Amino acid sequence: MSNDPVERSRDWFRQADRDLQHARNSLVHADHEWSCFAAQQAAEKALKSLYQAFAGEGWGHSVLALLEGLEEKVPVPEELRSQAMLLDRMYIPTGSPNGFDRGIPADYFDRNDAEEAIEAAHAILEFVRPKVP
Repeated sequence: MSNDPVERSRDWFRQADRDLQHARNSLVHADHEWSCFAAQQAAEKALKSLYQAFAGEGWGHSVLALLEGLEEKVPVPEELRSQAMLLDRMYIPTGSPNGFDRGIPADYFDRNDAEEAIEAAHAILEFVRPKVP
């Protein structure tokens, strides 16, 4: 029996695709904070799928750090950095009431935020898609 980890890049990417669809569905229902969070999750999982494809494992939740960690394996377009930074800002405050001094995440995220997050996640998924077997 081998001690090699099972390569599951396709599974990670399929879930990233579903998370992005969830972000779009949440936008339709005006659940903007959930749309932003799901978009961040989609990008994170897509990048982790690429680590798997390269026989590695991506750690952490920072989309920017995951993207930068791939630079030794694949050229990363400069414009994806700003997309990653936008998504990183949406990881914690979209789901936690203590992310702000008062109110809940729904009070702080609007349609524009959700659309930007979806666009950013979409760009990252399209960067990853042709590289995952």
